[in-house]
Amino acid sequence: MSPRSRSALSAVLIALASLLAPCATLAGWAMHGPADTGRYVAAVAPLADDPAVRDAAADTLGAGFAGFFDEATAGPVNGAVRLFVRDAARSFTRTEAFHEGWDAANRTVHAAVLRALRDDGAAGHAVTVDLAPVTERVRDRLAEDHVPFARRIPVRHTAVTVLPAHEADRLRKGYQVLDVAAFWLPLASVVFAVTGIAVAACRRRAVTAAGIGTALGGALVALAVLVGRRLTVAELPGPVDGPAAGAVYDALTETLRTASWLLVALGLTVALASWLTGRYGRPARRRPPARPTPEPTGPTPPRPTGTRL
Repeated sequence: MSPRSRSALSAVLIALASLLAPCATLAGWAMHGPADTGRYVAAVAPLADDPAVRDAAADTLGAGFAGFFDEATAGPVNGAVRLFVRDAARSFTRTEAFHEGWDAANRTVHAAVLRALRDDGAAGHAVTVDLAPVTERVRDRLAEDHVPFARRIPVRHTAVTVLPAHEADRLRKGYQVLDVAAFWLPLASVVFAVTGIAVAACRRRAVTAAGIGTALGGALVALAVLVGRRLTVAELPGPVDGPAAGAVYDALTETLRTASWLLVALGLTVALASWLTGRYGRPARRRPPARPTPEPTGPTPPRPTGTRL
């Protein structure tokens, strides 16, 4: 294979590796980050202290308790009671019981969604959870803290729909694709990069190009995270919009942002090291040895002899 053909093939392989690197990063993050219940709960646990999330949770809890009072009194309660319920809900979000309920609810919902995505037999069925155990746990914790009327909090076994059937089926197909891509995309990216460097006519330049491509891929992932945040926050209605949705998104994508900047740093480091090696690491050129002076071919002149005295 001629050097020109080797350089062209190397460029194509390195370009493919650079394009697959951000896709592999996204797939790996999706399967080992949000798709893992333990890591998901650990990621969203600090959000219980976020003011925006606490306000959104207080509004939701306040509306729920107001509805409960409406049912108990067979009519709408007055504004003073609603104001009291709202203040009580906001005070509750600052307790340890709220933190326990937050973790338990997130763990329950995430485990139910993940179980439905992995089960092909759940096709055509909505994803539902029963939050009665979470409510009972929160009630017991409030009772231990001697909160008035804590034992009177009702615990209702009601199936709450988390995902409709059509959305669950669509997410199940995407989950299966990600499961395959999370293994093969990183492997293909590494194989393409190594092969492209091996077949290159100038391997130093191939290493530099691979480093630059990796850095560009990491920058592309960081840009995708930024754009995805704006789109996600803009499309989420209800009590989780605005700052609360942004806080949730930032918590879930923290690992992905870190991975993107690691790709940028790794690619730039490899490219810079390769460039410096080529520029300053070349051995100094040796001068060719001087040619010996040719000896005269004529008769050798006689040596002078000393005069005897």
